[in-house]
Amino acid sequence: MSNTHPQGEFELIRDYFQRQSLQRADVHMGIGDDGAVVSVPVDKQLVLVMDTMVAGIHFPLQTSAYDLGWKSLAVNLSDLAAMGAEPAWLTLALTLPHSDAEWVKTFSLGLFALASAYNIQLIGGDTTRGPLSITVQAHGLVEKGGALLRSGAEVGDLIYVSGFPGEAALGLILLQSNLQHHPSYEHLLARLNRPEPRLGLGRSLHDIASACIDISDGLLADLQHILDASGVGAEVLIDGLPLSEDYRAAVDDKQLYRAALSGGDDYELLFTVPKTKQAEIDKIAEDSKCLLTCIGEITEGNTIRCLDAQGNEYTPEHLGFEHFAE
Repeated sequence: MSNTHPQGEFELIRDYFQRQSLQRADVHMGIGDDGAVVSVPVDKQLVLVMDTMVAGIHFPLQTSAYDLGWKSLAVNLSDLAAMGAEPAWLTLALTLPHSDAEWVKTFSLGLFALASAYNIQLIGGDTTRGPLSITVQAHGLVEKGGALLRSGAEVGDLIYVSGFPGEAALGLILLQSNLQHHPSYEHLLARLNRPEPRLGLGRSLHDIASACIDISDGLLADLQHILDASGVGAEVLIDGLPLSEDYRAAVDDKQLYRAALSGGDDYELLFTVPKTKQAEIDKIAEDSKCLLTCIGEITEGNTIRCLDAQGNEYTPEHLGFEHFAE
């Protein structure tokens, strides 16, 4: 961040956050008062999600302000997608080491580019001085009793994943290794910095998926959250993992499955489905043009077994990312 054109807190809010072009009819008071006032439809329930991104922990220090604006909202919209919610509003708490008008302007452009695409309005927040960190709370709406949860998986359910897990983790590895000339660099870095939340998929899984979560800490780590909440186990068939050409071009064969199983930051959806509804999933994949891959099955127990095509057990080095882990 540069320190050009310093502005005060209220000037930053006025110039870069209060002028969002989108104005939803259900927002009666947004930015500019002590609190926001919104209307929640009587037939809906409110879903609240929140994520904090800290410089050097959740993103490299060289990440552009635009990408940070995009991603700080995208990770929250991904949580709403995992619960089958339609996004409505967001609040933002932005901590900056100093006032930098150009950085804030670019950040707001990235934030509002994604917000406008999904009809979500910024309705409040806070700015303060300190180490760079970004906290977004997103608010979504679901039909009463219609939220997707982690706790519904049952023995015999199939396990599905959207997209290509592991690409974002490989983007980070290429960035940290200064491999900008790698042919897959631009694609994998975009998967890291500008994830596309699977909101349409999440809403279409209503009454079909038995459990759902988004992949933020790693496929296996997040699958374990479903297992813990549902009281079940799982078998994952590693040879069935969807690995893209860009993914395969960026990994050593000896580490072929590592990023797909344990890498984070993909923000794809991981969900379970009764076998009787497999045809409905096939139709969703065809209609949405979203790759949905069956990678295993829910079993008895409470742990994950990874198996290859011959039935041999594969032991991953770790399940995924965890704060405060040794």
